[in-house]
Amino acid sequence: MKIIFMGTPDFAVSTLEALLLAPEHEVVAVVTQPDRPRGRGQKLLMTPVKEFAVNHALRVLQPPKVKNEEFIKELTALAPDLIVVVAFGQILPSSILKLPRFGCINVHASLLPKYRGAAPIHYALLAGEKESGVTTMLMDEGMDTGDMLLKKAVPLSLETTMGELHDELKIIGASLLLETIARLEAGKITPEKQNHEEATYASLLDKAIEKIDWEQSATTIHNKIRGLNPWPGAYTTQPNGHKLKVWRSRVLNEEKTNQQPGTITALTADGFVVACGTGLLVLLEVQPESKKMMSAAVYCNGYQIKTGMLLGEAQK
Repeated sequence: MKIIFMGTPDFAVSTLEALLLAPEHEVVAVVTQPDRPRGRGQKLLMTPVKEFAVNHALRVLQPPKVKNEEFIKELTALAPDLIVVVAFGQILPSSILKLPRFGCINVHASLLPKYRGAAPIHYALLAGEKESGVTTMLMDEGMDTGDMLLKKAVPLSLETTMGELHDELKIIGASLLLETIARLEAGKITPEKQNHEEATYASLLDKAIEKIDWEQSATTIHNKIRGLNPWPGAYTTQPNGHKLKVWRSRVLNEEKTNQQPGTITALTADGFVVACGTGLLVLLEVQPESKKMMSAAVYCNGYQIKTGMLLGEAQK
């Protein structure tokens, strides 16, 4: 099958690689976002998908806007049987959606109709979901609103981080896509309409979500910490007023406490305990501003942390 692949971040690379390794498929072009300046030096960098494509001598297209007529003509000339889209970053117009014989298939990192949008992995963990997964769907002009093809669910533990789930789902997504194509080509798959009334949304994360609010429950804060690990990271303010990123935690209990939220209530062998709006949270791995990540126990020793000290807004 002649396939055009559209994707941008690391999550999409696994699916592109799976298509390349499948002898029954030919990737005739890879479409990804334009190179953009990143990092401290604002150096112009390729997307992870482009880097992979270049290393495998694949044709790469980088339209600033997919509605561009010249770009659409270029796609039309390639005469694809299928377009595969994984975290591409632009909504496709109907002129592209109608182009391939088998349509456009999207690999989405959630159990649709839950968590439509750009950050489904983060939001599933922030919400404390007990399972997540991948859905393949036939694309329409909406945002993740197309008919579903296949789903694969995975259980989530109370400790699963965004990074761990990301790496698990990208492998599942690649496998599920190959199965979806095979069954679609054989006529052995029935598209299922989404229940739009059950839809939830996972919009782009904004900076405000990174800040820990100690007035919230221990479980809510714990879900934020693991849901933003390794990117972009949850943070609070140290007793010295500087930023402190928190990478790993454990809920001690969810009982009411008479301590002011943000108060360090105890030092433990593996970290320290902080009072929350409801419950107590043990911080296990932290990163002081301009320093490397360290165990919370090492942080306590190095920064002379004592019980009664306050984190975050509580200290003001």
